[in-house]
Amino acid sequence: MSVTVHTPVKFYRMFIVVAFIAISVAALIWRAFDLHILDHAFLQGQGDARYLRKVPIATHRGMITDRNGEPLAVSTPVNSVWIYPKEFLTAQSQWPKLAKILKIRVSKITKLVMQRKTRNFVYLQRHISPDISQKVLALGLPGVSLQREYRRYYPAGEVAAHVIGFTDVDDAGQEGLELAYNEWLKGTPGLKRVLKDRLGRVIKHVELIEQPKPGKDLILSIDRRLQYLTYRELKKAVLKHKAKSGSAVILDVKTGEVLAMVNQPSYNPNNRRNLKSKNFRNRAVTDIYEPGSTIKPFTIAAALESGKYRPTSVIDTTPGTLRVGTNLIRDTRNYGVLDLKHIIQKSSNVGASKIALSLPASRITGMHHRVGFGESSQSGFPGEVTGLVNNISDKQKIERATLSYGYGLSVTTLQLARAYAVIANKGKRLPVKFTRVDNVEPGKAVIAENTSRQLISMMESVVTEEGTGSLAKIPGYRVAGKTGTVKKITMGGYSDKKYLAIFAGMVPASNPRMVMVVTVDEPAGGVYYGGEVAAPVFSKVMAGALRILDVAPDAIKTDVKYAYAPSDVITTGMVGR
Repeated sequence: MSVTVHTPVKFYRMFIVVAFIAISVAALIWRAFDLHILDHAFLQGQGDARYLRKVPIATHRGMITDRNGEPLAVSTPVNSVWIYPKEFLTAQSQWPKLAKILKIRVSKITKLVMQRKTRNFVYLQRHISPDISQKVLALGLPGVSLQREYRRYYPAGEVAAHVIGFTDVDDAGQEGLELAYNEWLKGTPGLKRVLKDRLGRVIKHVELIEQPKPGKDLILSIDRRLQYLTYRELKKAVLKHKAKSGSAVILDVKTGEVLAMVNQPSYNPNNRRNLKSKNFRNRAVTDIYEPGSTIKPFTIAAALESGKYRPTSVIDTTPGTLRVGTNLIRDTRNYGVLDLKHIIQKSSNVGASKIALSLPASRITGMHHRVGFGESSQSGFPGEVTGLVNNISDKQKIERATLSYGYGLSVTTLQLARAYAVIANKGKRLPVKFTRVDNVEPGKAVIAENTSRQLISMMESVVTEEGTGSLAKIPGYRVAGKTGTVKKITMGGYSDKKYLAIFAGMVPASNPRMVMVVTVDEPAGGVYYGGEVAAPVFSKVMAGALRILDVAPDAIKTDVKYAYAPSDVITTGMVGR
């Protein structure tokens, strides 16, 4: 029988193996203890750092409403699709399905991803509808996520587009009052920390870092009812007369508020695809023109305030023309001897010119400056232009003459409305406001109250069968106003084929509440006079506005006649032939 003897060498070898295993096990136990107990907080932080993200919290812009609280611009929640290119590249075979849902080309997705594949966040499509959002999520593509944003919606559409303006895809104001009041309307986004999975999906909201602050609401002076009414009638007139464009403004006489402002052509701010940028501008505040005969009441105002004329003063306009140097000024016919009222009623260029030539040039230009021509209306509307009033000398006779009937200066529709509001407001000038006025300002007196009252009476005669603005009449109400038919300047001088038709008026004449100016640019079809094209728009809009605002009728039969006094005839020696 043999006996196996364990040698010391074998024993040591086994001891080493066992010791190695024991040490390894102890090391693993220590490592596990270190990871789970001692370094847990550090490692958890490191892990979270790879999936914790700071995410902005979208907030909405303030609402824009009309003076009665009716919404004109609101923000609605929408989703935007964004991708994490590194993960998104792993699902390239599914891109056609996503492209079909989003109605974009696969080539566009490919180009976008390849150009930005090193980034962690890339927008694929902004502001998608809820149903499309659900279809995108249903695909379950890696690296595709949705982000909540807000999109601006304009309930009035193209009716108020030029006043309200619009925002861009990032919800920043780009035009109109959206731009002017951008700082007031825009909100302050919040910030939160979230935990995302490897596909970029939020799986846990960790903490709120900063609370979002929505924008402040803006109450406008606009009355949406009057805005719709004005838009409808102006558009009908522009289409009927095949005109190039048109503008209309209604001001509250007592406050300077813009109650309505429309332009043609317009645009839909809710769908700006394939639209021309030239349609974005608010022509009522950006486009200037020579006001023509609508300036004559201010020529008469300068005459009355000079002390040289009274309402009963008369001018001999015979034979219906006036030679000033080498230039010939004409009336449509020979009106003979006219008092100041009938110079306005018949819109006599000769009569207005003789008055201007009998006064210092500063009297005429000074009046223009006082009522706000050549300067900002203080409305704060983006892109508003000031127009131009040339300072002429007494030696510039033809310039003085033409200035008296509206050539040689440039105004906007808003400026012209503001100037007429001065007459309507007992000679007091107010700044123009696009926001609702709760505390009425006293205004600055720039024309004597008695002068403004006389001018209103004279302008009432325009809206009669004997005047040039009979189509501006409103049953049951007294109307005061003035027509204007302006030859437009072309490359070769003043055109005999292109005109601007204007009507400026106020109602009710006994105590004016509203002023309205209507301009129609380049009416075609043979009808182009302001009394035929623009005056009917005034009549229809103001008839509706007076009913909407519940203004009592003031029609009282009066027939004020001024007696001609031979001693009042002005003999300037400028009688034309």
